[in-house]
Amino acid sequence: MPRYEVTIEKDACDGIFACLTRDPRFVEGDDGLATIDPGADPVYDCEGAVTDTAERVVATFDDDRIDEARRAAAACPTDAIVVEEVAE
Repeated sequence: MPRYEVTIEKDACDGIFACLTRDPRFVEGDDGLATIDPGADPVYDCEGAVTDTAERVVATFDDDRIDEARRAAAACPTDAIVVEEVAE
């Protein structure tokens, strides 16, 4: 399974939430912008480490759901989401 990072740049996010319909790990945060909650998926148990700063949200996953994250990133009209495989 690939290890990958999902990054949301907060200054680029407009809260359109197209990502939420592509991957249930994306949710609306308290600030009205997209964020990531590994436990938000009602179907699959998911574990991931999430770092949320003033500038960005970075989540690291080690599972087979990278394509879902990529679809969420592709749906973002402001290109605020980047998905990258990372070395173990």
